[in-house]
Order: sequence, then C-alpha cells, then structure tokens
Amino acid sequence: MKNIKKHFSLVLVIMLIFSIQNLSSQSLRADNDTINKKRLNTVIYTSAGLYAATLTVLYFGWYKGTPMTSFHFINDNENLLQLDKVGHSTTAYTFSYYAFNWLRWAGVNNNKSAVYGGLMGFGSMTVIEILDGFSAEYGASWGDLLANGAGTALFTGQQLLWKEQRFRLKFSYHPTSYANYNPDLLGKNELQRILKDYNGHTYWLSANINSFLREESKFPKWINVAVGYGGSGLIGVKSNPSEIDGVPIPHFDRTRHYYASMDIDWTKIETNSKFLKFTFKTLSFIKLPFPTLEYNKKDDWVFHWLYF
Repeated sequence: MKNIKKHFSLVLVIMLIFSIQNLSSQSLRADNDTINKKRLNTVIYTSAGLYAATLTVLYFGWYKGTPMTSFHFINDNENLLQLDKVGHSTTAYTFSYYAFNWLRWAGVNNNKSAVYGGLMGFGSMTVIEILDGFSAEYGASWGDLLANGAGTALFTGQQLLWKEQRFRLKFSYHPTSYANYNPDLLGKNELQRILKDYNGHTYWLSANINSFLREESKFPKWINVAVGYGGSGLIGVKSNPSEIDGVPIPHFDRTRHYYASMDIDWTKIETNSKFLKFTFKTLSFIKLPFPTLEYNKKDDWVFHWLYF
C-alpha cells in the first residue's frame, strides 16, 4: 500500500500540470493581444500555490490520521441529507468565479476566462476526489463529481450567456452542539467543524433582482433574494449511531431545513475603491445575516430575526 505522502505528492503534481498546461497554452493568447503576460504568469503560479495550500489545510483538517488504500469509488449519494453534494457545487462555483476574475485581471477575454476558470474550478475539486479515492474512510464519488460539474456549469453558463452572475451560490455557517457527540466525524476544533459539521452549514441560491428588470429600472442593483438549504440532527453519515465509544448518544431527528431570505450582491455595490472592489469580490460567496423564514417538518414554520 502506498503511503499518504506519495498520494499527496501525486495529487499536487496532477494539479500543477493541470493549471500550467491550461493557462499557458497558446490557444489562450491567440486572439487577444491585450493579455498581460506578467499578470498571467502570476495567475498561473498563484493559483497553483493556493490549490496546494487549500489541499494542505484539507489534509490536516480532514485526512490526517486516516488509513489509506488503493484508489476506489463509492456511492455516497444518501449521505448527510445530500448537504455535502450541495457543498461541492457551491465550492466548485466559487473556485470557478475566483479563477475567472484572476484571468480577467490578466487580460483574458470574458469567454475564455469563463471556460478556463470553470476548468480550474472543476479541476481543483477533482483533485479533492483523488484524495478521497485513496482514503479508506471515504472514496471517490460519482455524485460529488456530478455536483462539482453542476456548480461549474452554473458559473460558466451564466458568464457565457449574460456576462454576469445573476444567480450566485453562497454559504453561511453557525456553530452547533452536534459536533460534541461525534468530533471524529464533525470536527474536533472550530476549523475542522467549519469544514465538517454540516449541521451548521446553509447553502444558498441568491438571485439578483435588478438583473431581470429593464435597464432604466431604479431598483437597487445590489439587492438579492435567496433560498437556502440546511440540515440538523446529523451525528452519523447515513444514520445516527446509538452510541460512540461506549457513550450513549441522544436521539436526534435528521431534519431538512429550507429558508427564504434577502441578500446582498457585494459585486453590485458601486465604489471607486480598488480595495473595496477586491474585498466585495472576495466575499461574494458569503450570505449575509438577514431576517429569514424557515420551514422544516419538525418545527413547521419558523421566523428568525437574523439567521446565518
């Protein structure tokens, strides 16, 4: 059996080759003489470095200490009320968006930035599937790959069709007490819990209202409406255990939660500050706290003055 260092090195090599071959290809430069080669090289090596850093965080936060095996696939589509699948789509969408903006900064035109940014977003998530494929506790998932593709397609399709993102996938997180019952699965510290405790995750589809109105409309460009999906009572992956390491676990209903709320599209806020523009784009995947209406089968309708 190969050890974790060999698997991790292989993943990084594949990732770097993917990034450099796609971004430095002549086809990217062929019909656009405004490309800034210095910036493009910065994009290539910065994105590769960020991929490596992200995988390092994932390894120490998720994979470290888990046994390794030969590469394999699993069917995990019933896991965690499918919250992990929505999470994959949201992450692939966000990575594609960041890659697109880096390429635009380097002078690459909209269509090619959309396509290559999407490939980078999908590729970065595929690398995570490779890590999962070598983990004895997980395994590469066709469901995850399809979710990654859906998130990438949502970004790339909108950018090619409208040259803007009218629908955004966003994320919010709040700490929960569920992780205390199964810290090995849901996280032993706050960093791990942000990644692993799906009880605290909410994934949002945020739609910009002004984008669908006439150009002369005076409706604020930055106001969005959002629908969200989350879950609670998730102590195990497919079902909740009655005990862990001999310690009894209380019964929790595994419950789906649906939300409706307002939101803000950071990128639609007009400003002359380059710092603020950069900040708004960086935070574009964060759903802001707003009054929120929730529905779930356990509690029926619930109103939150502020929900995050």
